[in-house]
Amino acid sequence: MNAIDVDRLTKKFNSLTAVDNVSFSIVTGEVFGLLGPNGAGKTTIISMLATLLDRTSGKAFVNGFDISREQDAVRKSIGIVFQDQSLDEELTAYENMDFHGRLYRIPKEIRRDKSLELLKLVELDDRKDDLVKTYSGGMRRRLEIARGLLHEPRILFLDEPTLGLDPQTRNHLWEYIRRLNRDNRVTIILTTHYMEEADALCDTLAIIDRGKIIVQDTPDNLKDAIGGDMLVIESPDSSRLKSELNGFNWAKDVRIHNHTVYVNLMHAEKHIIEIVNLSGKRGIEINSVSIHKPTLQDVFLHYTGRTIRDEEASAKDQVRMRRFRRNR
Repeated sequence: MNAIDVDRLTKKFNSLTAVDNVSFSIVTGEVFGLLGPNGAGKTTIISMLATLLDRTSGKAFVNGFDISREQDAVRKSIGIVFQDQSLDEELTAYENMDFHGRLYRIPKEIRRDKSLELLKLVELDDRKDDLVKTYSGGMRRRLEIARGLLHEPRILFLDEPTLGLDPQTRNHLWEYIRRLNRDNRVTIILTTHYMEEADALCDTLAIIDRGKIIVQDTPDNLKDAIGGDMLVIESPDSSRLKSELNGFNWAKDVRIHNHTVYVNLMHAEKHIIEIVNLSGKRGIEINSVSIHKPTLQDVFLHYTGRTIRDEEASAKDQVRMRRFRRNR
């Protein structure tokens, strides 16, 4: 049985379609990612699967339970780490864990033993009696993950789990997520707009944009499907350069984003001199040229015509990121 099955799930807010007829399945024990920019519909999907938001149409089953008709059973079998912090800052780490356990009616001794075990897992056992308001942003995220595992869920939802964290703390948190999946066989579904995070963690990845799933596969297969090399050319004359490059049969795909031309081709190093000479003859200015193998950023650009950049975060997400930095 799959951990999650989603069939034509849709969510509308008046005239806005936030999630548009999406379908996917998640194999038990895998890490499944929803990758897309802010506002793409990732959190809305998570909210519907976690029974926090009613669907408009379509069906979904979590651990075999219908999200519309068996909501209590769904909630008992999942853990969730929200995008926004939901810890009580005036309680200690242990008190936050204990309170959560009481909500799930976990017996006292089991609740105590499990809380201590999980706090040790996320390396917070030595700070268990400190108030959460004294914690850094990374420590808070680790505590939220520990709390989400207290009732031993079969599925863990992570909504932008490393938003606003510095790269070192982000890498540290990735190790915990990998360990949970590997050692505890917890099925994990995470949302992210960080390319590196999706590449590092996900067994299967669904790229979502404007409420639709555009493509789904393993990260490696998605990159391999583009193939060849990516030639990136920064030029103030990007439109003219694109028109010229479209005339060459070796240019598999040519796209523009923010005055930068992205060219998918084989053996890029053989064609750089040709491009530079052509630009000189046509009077096209080139600021820089670089070559790399296809990345998930290139995959997203290939399928959507846009890129995901951290600076493209919405104002709401920027506020969240500033809040996390203050907490650190």
